[in-house]
Amino acid sequence: MATSNKDSSVPQEGYDKKCIFCRIVNNEMDTELLHRDEDICCFRDIKPGAHHHYLVVPTKHVGNCKSLNIQHVPLVKQMVDVGKDVLQKRNVTDLTDVRFGFHWPPFCSVAHLHLHVLAPVSQMGFMSRLVYRLNSYWFVTADQLIELLNSKVETH
Repeated sequence: MATSNKDSSVPQEGYDKKCIFCRIVNNEMDTELLHRDEDICCFRDIKPGAHHHYLVVPTKHVGNCKSLNIQHVPLVKQMVDVGKDVLQKRNVTDLTDVRFGFHWPPFCSVAHLHLHVLAPVSQMGFMSRLVYRLNSYWFVTADQLIELLNSKVETH
């Protein structure tokens, strides 16, 4: 398990002291961490859109999904895997009734990359279905993001 740099006056690499998610990852907030390793952290969303609504974030500050490139595909896949593990540890076994996705800028409230893990989707209310709607301008699934990143061609 990675250690917190909370007591040090030198900020750790990839840390933005103004970012709420960086502060949560570094145990500066009173937020229960459901998962934490060297690369990924998971905690409950403060405004849940489903019975199980978790946020999976990189431990180092990474910008929103528009700032990603093909090198970030393994990170996104790792975030999804952590989301699945957290759900399964909470007895969510039907992974067909789950949504993994990202809000597309400018429709994200925190500029630190975060994956929304929502379950069961079939029991989400009207507003949650709207906010986390598939094929919308403001929300992309993890699979859509991975496909987009894989299709990016670097031009010089």
